[in-house]
Amino acid sequence: MLAALSGLSLSALANERGSIVVGSKRFTESYILGEIVTQTLLAAGRPAVHKQGLGNTGILEQALASGAVDIYPEYTGTIVRELLKRDGNPSLDELNRWLAPRGLVAAIPLGFNNTYALAMSEAKAKALGIARISDLATAKGSGLTFGFSHEFLERADGWPALHRAYAMTAAPIGLDHGLAYDAVAAGKVDVIDVYSTDAKLGRLDLRVLDDDRAFFPKYDAVLLMRAGVDAAPLRKLAGTIDAAAMIAMNGEVEIDGRSFAETAHRFLVNRGMSGGGSAASTAADSAPHDAGKPGLLARLFAPDFGRLAREHLLLVFASLAAAIAIGVPIGIAAWRWPGTAGVLLGAVAVLQTVPSLALLAFLIAIVGTIGVVPALIALVLYALLPIVRNTHAGLLGVSRDMAQAALSLGLTGRQALVFIQLPLAAPTLLAGIKTAAVINVGTATMAAFIGAGGFGERIVAGLAVNDSTVMLAGALPAAALALLVQFAFDAAERWATKGRGVGRA
Repeated sequence: MLAALSGLSLSALANERGSIVVGSKRFTESYILGEIVTQTLLAAGRPAVHKQGLGNTGILEQALASGAVDIYPEYTGTIVRELLKRDGNPSLDELNRWLAPRGLVAAIPLGFNNTYALAMSEAKAKALGIARISDLATAKGSGLTFGFSHEFLERADGWPALHRAYAMTAAPIGLDHGLAYDAVAAGKVDVIDVYSTDAKLGRLDLRVLDDDRAFFPKYDAVLLMRAGVDAAPLRKLAGTIDAAAMIAMNGEVEIDGRSFAETAHRFLVNRGMSGGGSAASTAADSAPHDAGKPGLLARLFAPDFGRLAREHLLLVFASLAAAIAIGVPIGIAAWRWPGTAGVLLGAVAVLQTVPSLALLAFLIAIVGTIGVVPALIALVLYALLPIVRNTHAGLLGVSRDMAQAALSLGLTGRQALVFIQLPLAAPTLLAGIKTAAVINVGTATMAAFIGAGGFGERIVAGLAVNDSTVMLAGALPAAALALLVQFAFDAAERWATKGRGVGRA
């Protein structure tokens, strides 16, 4: 089974070689623009694949540097402040002079500026007399609750510099961008960070606060690519998307329930720039849409279900096999040499404390690629703790008299371990493997942030548009798979116990 899954993965990687890999971040607009770029390339006869929802700017920076991604939609303000650590609003030519040493090119200005902004409900802003960001630093704004996206809280052009520019002392909470609008509408937070092309700004009656100290730079949408990528088919996109068109497309996805691929395809058809596109986008466009948003069953068993299931199974069982191969010997070493137990068990325990996204970004930098390889390494590291601990505990639970008896019969220490002690420790060891497998089913959903696929793709996409149906379409299969894995290991444990007579009177 593992060989078959590995073969499928290698086949997919082989098919991607020679294709232009288009990336996108995990928010609605980036998904749509990534689809527009991908479908434009496909329509021009250029092989292309879309790696969607790839975490934040830092992950995509690593992906570009490693060559794992060739091109993705970005904004000039982000390039200047986040990637280049500079200030100002340079021209495109000047920006490219700064990017040249990195082997990158910013090109194809798409035609709109999507700047950052702060927003709050119109009713509360009117009641408190808040119209400008500087008003948030005064007494009337001091009691407000700030809820900002995690990226905004860390970005050089986000909260770290904004609170200094406006002398604000608030302590904002981290909030996923896809959930922020519902949170402010429900009164859970008062002030959120927004993009000026967000579809829900007008629908939820929010007031965008005036940036009266001109803190936020221009965020003109461009395509950031590695030098040498042939962007000729994409030049037709230059200047074709104004702010109104982008807001409308964001609304089609977030409010009307269209898919990213369908929305991109409709835009290209309306502009006379589509000669094809992906099968998914064509099918989505030809399907009647007046039936409203697809229901849970339709989302659950969408055409991508088989692919996502294969990818998720590969991630779980390939990483589990590697974790067993590494973890069992470590557990044996901790048992064999008790002086090393504290160090070995402590080391694998520390790995569990590393946040998954941080570990994934770190691994991308080390292995030089995104996708399956860093995701598998991360899952192996997270699976080690239960396997190592249970191997160690299981062997400690075997009576020393059993080992002595084996040695007295002429068995070597190695033979006693393999034929006596490990089989007696098997129930405890198997329980650790079962725990690791179930943990990996859930943790594997995080792999979608670096383009490794699996059911996490749906969860990430659902978070981007705050669509609980899409999130459930990813979460429910993952939960069902976790239950199936547990049942399978329980059955195997019962069979092993029965077959060996363990626990019989």
